[in-house]
Amino acid sequence: MDAFKLLEEDHHKVKKMLGELEDTSEQAIKTREELFAKIKQEMLVHETLEEELLYPTLKEHGKTKEVSLEGYEEHHVVNEIMAELEETAVDDERWAAKFAVMKENVEHHIEEEEGEMFKKGRQVLDQDQIDALGDRMEQRKKELQAS
Repeated sequence: MDAFKLLEEDHHKVKKMLGELEDTSEQAIKTREELFAKIKQEMLVHETLEEELLYPTLKEHGKTKEVSLEGYEEHHVVNEIMAELEETAVDDERWAAKFAVMKENVEHHIEEEEGEMFKKGRQVLDQDQIDALGDRMEQRKKELQAS
């Protein structure tokens, strides 16, 4: 399995869910709570794959070291906002504003990964390495989803 394609599929899924959640209103308490929980779970699994497998691999190469370090930091920022969202009631007017900021950060992160990191990754790794990494990611993803 191509590691970058696997991650792009995750990106597509998360972006779709973010859009669905953005379209909810303060009155849609249950829908917001359920969607946010799904997004949080998807992002946790995705971040774990990147932080355990992708970023350490890319960090070994000069051409991708900086962009992988930036990835860790962008995850940290999104996690901070998600923690704030968890502490805020979904019908609080501040929740939607915080969510919008989180969504913007996630979308920026996805653009950087797909536009820069993955392209550079394909330059420093050969297809066999990319497929082996993808296979490890697929296995780890199954483990994370099962727990």
